[in-house]
Amino acid sequence: MRRAASLATSWFLRCFWLLAAMSAVVMSAHAAPAPAGLMDDAQLKAAFVYRFAQFTQWPPPPLQEFTYCVAGSQGMQESMQALTQKAHQATQVRMRYLTDPQQLGQCQLLFLGFVERADLQRWQEAAGNGPLLVVADNVEAFRSGAVIGLIAEPNGLSFRINLTEARRRGLSLSSQMLKLAREVR
Repeated sequence: MRRAASLATSWFLRCFWLLAAMSAVVMSAHAAPAPAGLMDDAQLKAAFVYRFAQFTQWPPPPLQEFTYCVAGSQGMQESMQALTQKAHQATQVRMRYLTDPQQLGQCQLLFLGFVERADLQRWQEAAGNGPLLVVADNVEAFRSGAVIGLIAEPNGLSFRINLTEARRRGLSLSSQMLKLAREVR
């Protein structure tokens, strides 16, 4: 019992520090930041997505341009737009809002904001097998093949990682990120 409480406390502290770091990223990315402690759902998710990109390695050759793509979530598009101004591993960072799966060609990271199973399947089929970090904000999308699932829980936001899918796509995820995930499969 004592060991379980210790593990839960340790997990909570790691998540707290990760969220604090991500909050700082989002707050510094906006020209007029929200008052301390007030962050909407899309801003928090955008901070997670930004950090996921930082803790992921794509296969060679090195990226000259990094494109964040958002599909199915207008709120995420707006929150991600501010983050495209931040420095990244690539020389140029862009953000695109996609309305059709055929537009996926230049994306390195795809955020799927769909709830309907048919929409999720259509976008994930179009994503193919290439080095694309697919992040989704619901359990259904995670179960159907997203690399990372951002899941709303009663105590906040957590994430799950499908390491098998990441490896299949040629992506290497940081061990620090794997340690903080609620679930790794």
